[in-house]
Amino acid sequence: MLNNVAKLERRDEDAALDAYSQTVTSVAEQVSPSVVRLDVEGVPAPGARRPDKTAGSGSGFVFTPDGYVLTNSHVVSGAKRITLTTLDGRKLPAELVGNDPDTDLAVVRSYAPELPPLAFGDSSALRVGQIAVAVGNPYGFDCTVTAGVVSALGRSLRTQNGRLIDDVIQTDAALNPGNSGGPLCDGRGQVIGVNTAVILPAQGICFAIAINTVAFVVGALIHEGRIRRAYLGVGGQTVPLHRRVVRFHELGIESAIFVASVEAKGPAARAGLRDGDLIVAFDGQPTAGIDDLHRLLTEDRAGKRAPLAVLRGTERLTLEVAPTIRGG
Repeated sequence: MLNNVAKLERRDEDAALDAYSQTVTSVAEQVSPSVVRLDVEGVPAPGARRPDKTAGSGSGFVFTPDGYVLTNSHVVSGAKRITLTTLDGRKLPAELVGNDPDTDLAVVRSYAPELPPLAFGDSSALRVGQIAVAVGNPYGFDCTVTAGVVSALGRSLRTQNGRLIDDVIQTDAALNPGNSGGPLCDGRGQVIGVNTAVILPAQGICFAIAINTVAFVVGALIHEGRIRRAYLGVGGQTVPLHRRVVRFHELGIESAIFVASVEAKGPAARAGLRDGDLIVAFDGQPTAGIDDLHRLLTEDRAGKRAPLAVLRGTERLTLEVAPTIRGG
């Protein structure tokens, strides 16, 4: 009897492993043809050993039928020449279309419309523990596939220029230098994030920019090459609200923005916002998450005072804030 139970358990384990393997294999086959390596030549830093140029590489992926490629800002910032290498070994010249250091995102374009575009998923629907597959070119090893899970949601990550990116996905899918700019995908092969950073020397702590943030940014980068945005000077993350809090304050949302940090002398600090506050509305519009606030902080908001609704302890407060321009 015990032997039969052990055999059944082993069979169930094998079936689960097969299903997992089939999912990762399917995603890899679907995604890999759209992933490219970016080789970048740029302006050297003062005192560099190579005074003529500097070189770097990273990853990217095609997201439109006409050859637009997403990558990280830090991969292509300052680039004078960009070359894409496809899965089949073709080398294609590319040009920088738009760059947004605030979100560490950039768009380049190569005139190779035959490359298949990847579809965006919905990062607001992610759940901790679901499968995550990363494809990229770490250390020049082209089209490397790693898999893991979504480890956490709503993280904040400080970029190389010192600014915070909000609502970042944490994953344990292994990333290394060269993975930057590659796609993080769900089990259906849809992009849920753009891989951007690892924490060294820690293992299994890697980050990707949520695709809903990406979707908001790329349109402006394609049309204008940059984003001029109003900003409050807040580092935050999306957190769920307790049902009692929602009912007590008669909120129409079930999540809010937890204020993790307030920039000294920034608009939010001048308005009286504090670490630990929960932002639930801006200018009368509910803010269920960081993406909602980003969409509301358009360029035309700069210099105009607006009410900021926050929860502080058991109180609901209204602060008057005047956003200013960032990204000029």
